[in-house]
Amino acid sequence: MGARVARMFRNFNLENRVHREISREKPRVAPRHETPLPPSADSSEAVDTAVNQKNDPLLNLLKSVYVESTDPAAAAAAEASKEVTAGNEANRRPLKFSLPGDHYGLVDLTDIPKGKLTIIEALKALSSHQRQPQTWTPEKIAQEYSLDLKDTKALLEFFIPFQVQIIPPKTENAKQIKAS
Repeated sequence: MGARVARMFRNFNLENRVHREISREKPRVAPRHETPLPPSADSSEAVDTAVNQKNDPLLNLLKSVYVESTDPAAAAAAEASKEVTAGNEANRRPLKFSLPGDHYGLVDLTDIPKGKLTIIEALKALSSHQRQPQTWTPEKIAQEYSLDLKDTKALLEFFIPFQVQIIPPKTENAKQIKAS
């Protein structure tokens, strides 16, 4: 009931109030900030010709300047890298396995640093160890591929491809994949 009375007072003489508000003089708009006039075509052409024109005295001064710079740290690094590449040639071994074609981007690869494996060699060594663990022991794999024995044992322990493990559920009611 109170809302009806409030609405009546709110809408009382609404049209007259609207017309009075519309006919009232609007506030003046604030003046705009003065902006410089855009450059005329004549002045822009003059600037373009001044920029593109050759200045012979400045050009001669520029030709006379010659800067030769050497960085002692970069020179030492270049010599060190030459020594490292020369020393690495003795620490490289030939590639044992390769795939035909351009698989894995290894076509141009002919030798590998000792202590490193290619993806193909790693998969071959792991699958050989998985099939015949008595024959392909970690010591034999380390010797065959010039690897560190500690790294080879870690590789065989933690990187096991092609092995599916089914973890039993904690509850007996849970669904489980049955091994065939």
